Amino acid sequence: QVQLVESGGGLAQAGGSLRLSCVASGHTFSSSVMGWFRQSPGKVREFVASVNWGGHTTYYAPSVEGRFTISRDNAKNTGYLQMSNLKPEDTAAYYCATTEGVLSTSPALYDYWGQGTQVTVSS
Repeated sequence: QVQLVESGGGLAQAGGSLRLSCVASGHTFSSSVMGWFRQSPGKVREFVASVNWGGHTTYYAPSVEGRFTISRDNAKNTGYLQMSNLKPEDTAAYYCATTEGVLSTSPALYDYWGQGTQVTVSS
C-alpha cells in the first residue's frame, strides 16, 4: 500500500522558517517525481515545487522561488520542503505527492498524495 506521510507543519511568524518532511512507503520512491502542493480554504490546490527522481531538476512556483527549497533523500525515502522568509500568504495545508510520470506542476498528473500538514504564518 502506497503511503505518503507529511510532518513539520505548524505555526511560524512572518520571516521565519519551517521544514516539511514527506516519508514514502509502498512504492519505488527513488524512481518517482515528487511534488509539494498547498491549499487554503476556498481555494484550489496549487503547485509549490517539484523535483525529479535524482534531485537534479527542480521547479518552483514564482510565489515561492528564492524562499523555498525542495530536496529529497532517496536512501531514506524522504522528501523535504525547506521554507524560509515565510509570509502570511503561505498559510495553507501542504501536501506532498508522487508520480512515476514526468516532472509536472499539475496536481492531476500526480498519483499518490499524503494527508497534508498545516502551515500557519502570523504577521
